[in-house]
Amino acid sequence: MPRPYSSAVIPAPLEQVWPSIRDFGGLDRWHPAIEGSELIRGATGFEIGAQRRLTLGDGGVVVEQLLALDDRFHSLTYEILESPFPVRRYISTVRLSPITATGQTFGEWWVDFDAEAADEGSLVDLFANGVFGAGLAALGEKFGS
Repeated sequence: MPRPYSSAVIPAPLEQVWPSIRDFGGLDRWHPAIEGSELIRGATGFEIGAQRRLTLGDGGVVVEQLLALDDRFHSLTYEILESPFPVRRYISTVRLSPITATGQTFGEWWVDFDAEAADEGSLVDLFANGVFGAGLAALGEKFGS
């Protein structure tokens, strides 16, 4: 089972960055690949079981469900319910940690998923770089890098 991973230093304190990650319905406010985000279950997007419908830049639609939200350890875990990607059992986590020496934030994002062996290589690259890396870079830009 592949595990694409990306990490980055975000030039802002954790307390400034966490609200962007925590807002499950607000991914389109900072991720460049997301054209639109709509909560389809859950009033606020902060409750376990909340679902969001994401519209991608190419018009594709992804439906995701919030599995865990941990304000103490600044992590969010979600799963894909529907997508144009040839994956099964896609469960992803975004986690933030303070960099105490500099006052910045360390962000990391990864996924465990199942797919056909022939698709794994391209999916690992897509998720690690096109989704996670691009998203963390966008957070860096949003918060001043």
